[in-house]
Amino acid sequence: MSKVLIIATSRKTRGGITSVIKAHKTGEQWKKFHCKWIETHRDGNNIRKLWYLGTALIEYFCLLPFYDIVHIHIATTQSAKRKQLFFYPAKWMKKKIILHFHPSNEKFLFEPYNQALYRKLFSQADLVLVLSEQWKRWIKEALGLTEHIEILYNPCPIVNRRDDIREKSILFAGTIIPRKGYETLLRGFALIASIYPEWRITFAGNGEIENAQRIAKELKIEKQVEFLGWVSGNKKEQAFQKASIYCLASDGEGFPMGVLDAWAYGIPSVVTPVGGIPDIVTNGENGLVFKVNNETELAKQLEKIITNNNLYKKLADASIHLARTTFNISTINRQLERIYSNLLK
Repeated sequence: MSKVLIIATSRKTRGGITSVIKAHKTGEQWKKFHCKWIETHRDGNNIRKLWYLGTALIEYFCLLPFYDIVHIHIATTQSAKRKQLFFYPAKWMKKKIILHFHPSNEKFLFEPYNQALYRKLFSQADLVLVLSEQWKRWIKEALGLTEHIEILYNPCPIVNRRDDIREKSILFAGTIIPRKGYETLLRGFALIASIYPEWRITFAGNGEIENAQRIAKELKIEKQVEFLGWVSGNKKEQAFQKASIYCLASDGEGFPMGVLDAWAYGIPSVVTPVGGIPDIVTNGENGLVFKVNNETELAKQLEKIITNNNLYKKLADASIHLARTTFNISTINRQLERIYSNLLK
């Protein structure tokens, strides 16, 4: 009976890795390989973080002898440092190790310390899973590694789509921080807001809400901007069901879960060409693309989709197609099952 330990952040942590693992839990491979999720980290103060790490290590050392594969989810530098505590004991006990790479941007891979850290980890793992073909290219360029690297896309969720309750809303879903480009979205929308006064931006996320409100007021668009705070469950579902456009304005991503959510709900997306996005999104075919920090180009793309019903329908249909095919949750879980089986051969 083959068994897999999943090493990752807490179920209660906000973010893409948690969403991905919850999606993996719905697959047959989770039961077939008796997967066990060990939660190593949770947002909060240092005491909480140390408690999670300490209890995770105790549980891990108790279970490790009885498992065959250790599937470790890592993000950027601090995450990789922590996961070394789990990586090397598994290596010493000759377990099969998967490193599942969920980076926030590619820039850190080219920093000397990080190059040494990731080259060491990736070269010793049995398999490295990345989020797109672009990430394979960046790893080759930054680390010189090409062996034992496979693509496993993040999946689109299964959702209850409600096209009948769409509102004239541009949705931003994620933490409101500079990397996510919230100011670019505000300034880009401000260029067309007076022309389309019935439209608004809806921010679903925590973070720099007060600063975003200040910018909206300076731009005189505060009446066309709303802040929901961090949403989950039914509130998140309603935010996506009501949105008519999804905007990703980030300057760096791995493969953004917000865009995958938008595709599942059939929402046309206006995005920056970051992370794995360029491998999938073709401008005008299944999304609209604008350059990072280019608020003028963003405004033009937003106006294009607001005013062109045929384009809107084309992009909505293409979004649903992506969710049902390339990013289908069942397809990706079956791929993960094959990965586990092949590793044990």
